[in-house]
Amino acid sequence: MDLLLIDDDKELTELLGELLELEGFSCEVCNDGLSGLAKLAEKRYDLVLLDVMMPGKNGFEVLKELRKDNQQPVLMLTAKGDEIDRVLGLELGADDYLAKPFSERELLARIRAILRRTQSSQATDLKQDLICHQDLSLSVAKQQVHCDEQELDLTSTELLLLQHLLEQPGKLLEKDSLNQKVLGKRLQAFDRSLDMHISNLRKKIPARKDQLPRIKTVRGKGYMWLEW
Repeated sequence: MDLLLIDDDKELTELLGELLELEGFSCEVCNDGLSGLAKLAEKRYDLVLLDVMMPGKNGFEVLKELRKDNQQPVLMLTAKGDEIDRVLGLELGADDYLAKPFSERELLARIRAILRRTQSSQATDLKQDLICHQDLSLSVAKQQVHCDEQELDLTSTELLLLQHLLEQPGKLLEKDSLNQKVLGKRLQAFDRSLDMHISNLRKKIPARKDQLPRIKTVRGKGYMWLEW
């Protein structure tokens, strides 16, 4: 697996690079946002580890540039785990976040959880590949979603979330279960990651012709893809 680590802390990136190499990953390192974007323009990585606080072009700016034409998974590294940083990163299309300081075990667990999700979705049996519901069609193998023949620009996490919703239209999907299936972790108090991914998904999918919502929020319980 090819990883790209973008962080201006050279001591930290050296340590993390060695750790990831020992765990069997191929890890390239950039110490500023501009060089990180240059690397991303040259090659596709299985996962990008992106620090928020960097001089010049910070992590949010890098993520915003990246998401213009690239949907590969991104794990944001936040300095203090401040909620505003987490929310902004998720709004811009990050797949997950991890607050510094973090343990090696937690970092590896988050990386593997994201990689498992992306790899398992890409390995879906072709017989079960195409999921259709009214004007939407989702190809799991191609990682593509179309609405009225228009392709939607979704991140890997948004696509996996939509897949679970479309597979069970009209059924309430509980937040904790959905959080584990999509984000690979148990739902924690005050964790709004899943809510932000739902919000991003709602913004990217065109409105229904009858203007009714596609996704229903059942407060305190979960989400449901509404049948027509």
